[in-house]
Formats: sequence, C-alpha cells, structure tokens
Amino acid sequence: MFIAGFPAGAWGTNCYLVAPAAGEECVIVDPGHEAAAGVEEAVREHGLKPVAVVLTHGHIDHVASVVPVCGARGIPAWIHPEDRYMLSDPEKALGRSFGAQLMGEITVGEPDDVRVLTDGSVLELAGLNITVDHAPGHTGGSVTFRTPAAPELPPVLFSGDLLFAGSVGRTDLPGGDHDALLQSLARVCLPLPDETVVLSGHGPQTTIGRERAANPYLLQVAGSAAPTAAQRRGL
Repeated sequence: MFIAGFPAGAWGTNCYLVAPAAGEECVIVDPGHEAAAGVEEAVREHGLKPVAVVLTHGHIDHVASVVPVCGARGIPAWIHPEDRYMLSDPEKALGRSFGAQLMGEITVGEPDDVRVLTDGSVLELAGLNITVDHAPGHTGGSVTFRTPAAPELPPVLFSGDLLFAGSVGRTDLPGGDHDALLQSLARVCLPLPDETVVLSGHGPQTTIGRERAANPYLLQVAGSAAPTAAQRRGL
C-alpha cells in the first residue's frame, strides 16, 4: 500500500492519499483547509488518480477543500450522516463565537455526490478494502478508517481526531461527548494489534502499541491508570 500525507492549512490538518501503489487509483482522506493544492501536487508527483474522498468527521479543518477537490475530478465524498450538516453549516458545528471567525474566509457547501458511511461497512475503493468504524465523541459522526495488513506491511488506522500521539480529540465543541470518546477508544482502538500504524488528523504518526503503553486516555479505558491534564488537539 502507498500513502502520501501532508499537513494542510491553519490547523496543520493531515490529509492523506492512499493507493495500492504509486501510479494507481487513490482515495483522499480529509482534504481540509487549503489542502487542494497539496492534493494536486501529490497526484502529479506520484501519478495518482483520485476516485473518492472519505471524511473522518465534519469539522471545517478536515472538510474545507472537499468541494474543490471533488468538483475538479467529479468524485464522491463519503461522510457519516450525523456530521453531514457540517459541510454546509460549519459554524453550527464549532459554536458561534469560534465559527464566525472563519465564515468570511472559507466557502462551504456539499459536493455534487455525497455518500453515507455506516459503522462496520467495508468500502471497496481504488482497489482497497477500507473498514469504517463509527467512533463518536469528538463529534457525533466521527469515524475511523482501517486497512488490513499486507505482505510486509502492518495494518493502518486513520484515526481522525479520535486518537493522537499521546492524546485524544477535544470534546468541548458542539456535539462533543467525552464519555462517548472514551467508549470509542475502548471499542475501536484497544482491540487492534500493537503493530497497527496510527495516522491521525493532527501531529505525527504513532502505533497502537505505543499508545496502549503511554497514552493516558487509553490507559484509562484499559483500566490501568487515570489521565493527567488534558492535552487535546484539533478542532
């Protein structure tokens, strides 16, 4: 499997292009704020052909470039139904005081083709099998995407803003629920093998094994320890 990723925009949101190999069809994960140019650069550099956009959740820092990216290539965007409203109304998702700062800078709306993600479904896109797990907490419609292990390659979890290296996503914005996030960590992340590579919405990559051993929130849901002061990231 081939993965090209880059941080985009004001929040450094990680956007990923995933393909069986360079030069083949690909899926774009979370084309956020100011990500369109980076997507085009990666497509040219690696000879990729995007066939779909998949979204871990609906916050503007993860979806701001969905319309131009999908529109330029006539491809669909997949999002969980509980977060679909955020595509056209990001201010409602962020809260008025925070969201109003962005509304004059970003053009919002839905692409022409929006499709629904469901818990446990497997998307067969670009020659990949991508398992969707509903993981509410950061938002009501947050999901993660899993790809299976391949020869000489570990499984990969695109965790969005559920799990970061050493931390988790914030839950103080509209639709956030800290208890639900902890339940999602226990249900979605803890059962995964230690070698699973975690590619999150912000910050560096990590592994499930590393987070199982040191992330205070995973330690909490595993019953090993309680977290210290929160260090949450992302929108």
